[in-house]
Amino acid sequence: MIPPIATESELQSLIGKATVLMEALPYIQRFRGETVVIKYGGHAMIDPELKRMVMQDIVLMEHVGINPIIVHGGGPEITALMDRMGLEAQFIDGQRVTDAATLDVAEMVLNGKLNGEIVQGINGFGGRAVGLSGKDGNLIVARKLQTNPDRDMGYVGEVEAVNPEVIRILEKADFIPVISPIGVSPEGQTYNINADTVAADLAGALKARKLVLLTDVRGICRDADDPATLISRIREGDIDGLIEQKIVRGGMIPKVRACRAALRAGVGMAHILDGRLPHSLLIELFTDKGVGSMIMP
Repeated sequence: MIPPIATESELQSLIGKATVLMEALPYIQRFRGETVVIKYGGHAMIDPELKRMVMQDIVLMEHVGINPIIVHGGGPEITALMDRMGLEAQFIDGQRVTDAATLDVAEMVLNGKLNGEIVQGINGFGGRAVGLSGKDGNLIVARKLQTNPDRDMGYVGEVEAVNPEVIRILEKADFIPVISPIGVSPEGQTYNINADTVAADLAGALKARKLVLLTDVRGICRDADDPATLISRIREGDIDGLIEQKIVRGGMIPKVRACRAALRAGVGMAHILDGRLPHSLLIELFTDKGVGSMIMP
């Protein structure tokens, strides 16, 4: 069957698409064969259309030779299931207090429902994803989070060590790892860990080219209520000053500290992106027009 001849307007649209692809070529060449760790969370995990776009972005990244690794959170879903079960969610300084019952719910949501949905979404667009938790292959060795002794967080953990062998095996076989932030101690105790921290420590262990944190804010802005004040490029050494000036505050502090830890562990670059923007991953990676905050060594 002979394809129909494009109209003039259709031809211009096709030329525009070809131009976009050619603009992306240097970035595809630069990052081919490199590892990019993506912390997937926020509204992009809830809104069906945004979720679809993130899955497409991840599959495209893999198809052009990048090795994406996904670490996901799931706080709102954990709270919702706790409500249905009649369990009260408690927080201290923004962190969930995790008793034995809450830990069981977190495992069910993170390792079961959410991890499976992400894997299915990636596979549905032609990727080959494999779901893991930090327990698999002893990937994330955890310990109890060291906090004020008067504030026992329960089974909240922090990363003690990362054993990335299982990730390397999956990467070589062209699988996309999807990881829930559940770790286990050498004594066999399960811990729920902040997903930003897991993503940063995993990126450092893998010496990833990039760490990307998807959030529900534009990035780091001088005025949190004005996206036009976005700071697009930040040096690692400027982070403490931004915190002292309260430009970085609240929930953004652990994110920028996670980025700094990743950079100090050998990650090439860290990005904080607004996952509510369609295809923000592709725009940040493959164009000169960054849409978030890039933190540089």
